Amino acid sequence: MGLLTKDEYKAIAAGLDLPTAAFIDGAYRPAASGKTFESVNPANGEKLADIAACGAEDVDFAVLKAREAFDDGRWSRLHPGERKDVLIRLAKLMTRNARELAVMESLDSGKTIYDCETVDIPETIHVIKWHAELIDKIYDQVSPASDDHIAMVVREPVGVVGLVLPWNFPLLMLAWKIGPALAAGCSVVVKPAAETTLTALRLAELAMEAGLPRGVLNVVPGGGAEVGEPLGRHMDVDAISFTGSTVTGKKFLGYSAESNAKEVTLEMGGKNPAIVMDDAENLDRVAAHVVNGAFWNMGENCSASSRLIVHKAVKADLLKRIGHHARQWNVGDPLDPETRMGALVSKAHFDKVCGYLDKAENIVLGGKAENGFVEATVVEVPGNDHQLAREEIFGPVL
Repeated sequence: MGLLTKDEYKAIAAGLDLPTAAFIDGAYRPAASGKTFESVNPANGEKLADIAACGAEDVDFAVLKAREAFDDGRWSRLHPGERKDVLIRLAKLMTRNARELAVMESLDSGKTIYDCETVDIPETIHVIKWHAELIDKIYDQVSPASDDHIAMVVREPVGVVGLVLPWNFPLLMLAWKIGPALAAGCSVVVKPAAETTLTALRLAELAMEAGLPRGVLNVVPGGGAEVGEPLGRHMDVDAISFTGSTVTGKKFLGYSAESNAKEVTLEMGGKNPAIVMDDAENLDRVAAHVVNGAFWNMGENCSASSRLIVHKAVKADLLKRIGHHARQWNVGDPLDPETRMGALVSKAHFDKVCGYLDKAENIVLGGKAENGFVEATVVEVPGNDHQLAREEIFGPVL
């Protein structure tokens, strides 16, 4: 499926019916408090929608319905082949609605429509299909034993799982979490990032259309303190998976220890180096990889290669080539398919990245930042003890 024009994407955006309520027990529901928060398009600052601002009461209700669904076996004890069929239908519905999901993701996050159409949505669908096909192909084991003994390895769903998402890959990270959880037979309560809630809510609706039983997939939007912490501390949540900052990830270990010792899976930040020695055979290819690693998704990527350690003998030549490749990463309207770098996800995050740029003493390339957009930037620092070399900037800064 080829890319559309900017005007065609704008037309799709204008016609979207954006979801605004929590999705609990198979239906959209307002927050118990009636409160809402604004979802804002980071590319232009315009309000997209007022989203239900959930709290602990909504978390309790979602966990209750997820537990009921798990305990009565409507999903957890469904035949593996039937669970596979539901997830395959979900993947097909996502394929049918791929363009809508791509535009919604771009509007909500500032990501380029190019990346949404060519990477995020196709990979999201692939992840759901992959785990669907795995469901009836994981075999339990009987270990060797004597005639009057039997020893078995049996894989069972852990129960109710809390899934806390980041804002940098909203749909793809959702798929990485619900794919294995639903395939195993768990019920889930999803907390999307407050900055990017729309596509998680829409996918929950598609899952119901695909035949997922009510209560199995619940989406509770809201802030970290209001939704994330109650989910992490909930006594009836058996496991939790968090992707986000290291500071917040550590908190979930504490929440688990202070509640029911639930299983915790963490994916947190990084400050990853690319190391180039003087025997590198093709510096142009190296430069292309370095630039892609540093600036893809506006650098909002925990596996971004945001540091470059280079041998002094090839430094000048490599930097020249990096400059050439970086110029191809133009900044602009995320809904323009020619744009390679869109807006940072929020004004707060834009201000954070700008704060790091203010501390840069030697900007080699780029450095321009305005109205939520930051161009591809290369900063030279005196050593690895410099703040910019040690802290995760999470922006297009190498």
